[in-house]
Amino acid sequence: MGLQLGDMAPDFTAETTQGTIQFHRWLGDGWGILFSHPADYTPVCTTELGACARLMPEFEKRNVKVAALSVDPIESHHGWVNDINETQHTTVDFPIIADADRHVAHLYGMIHPNASETATVRSVFVIGPDRKIKLTLTYPASTGRNFDELLRVIDSLQLTAGYQVATPANWRHGEDCIVVPSIPTADIPGKFPKGFTEVKPYLRYTPQPNL
Repeated sequence: MGLQLGDMAPDFTAETTQGTIQFHRWLGDGWGILFSHPADYTPVCTTELGACARLMPEFEKRNVKVAALSVDPIESHHGWVNDINETQHTTVDFPIIADADRHVAHLYGMIHPNASETATVRSVFVIGPDRKIKLTLTYPASTGRNFDELLRVIDSLQLTAGYQVATPANWRHGEDCIVVPSIPTADIPGKFPKGFTEVKPYLRYTPQPNL
């Protein structure tokens, strides 16, 4: 059984392109994203790392640290970063973990034998300040990850953590949120002074509370 939502994210110490990190200590008191790649110098992953690098200011605004992982050695990572910076017109300034012994890959269940006996699958883990896993995604090798979607999910998770709201299908930052069912309708005005709309007793909308 792999890691499930709500599980504690395993801690580890690893060599990265930005030096040795102890994962939980490196995360500090914020949020984190850990995402894996099957190997260095792979085309789809090259575009992903570039896309993530360009969005780093958005992740930083949300107090989110990002780390990537590949089972190739650190020397290979440094060469790949040069290629990414050149071809994607950016600067990769987040750590890429060298996991040559596959220690981290096994901790996080990143190797799926039906896909490959050796290479990590393309997994994503969003980790909260409590060190628990809030989201998991696994992508096929041929489909590039959508980092705008990861930002959208983090916005939603942070709203739930701070304001007791959920977000509806296809929600975008700035749109109305859903009051969580555990809040009685009579308590909504005191918690959400911007007002609310009751569509059904279980479906109550309120403007995004942190705007």
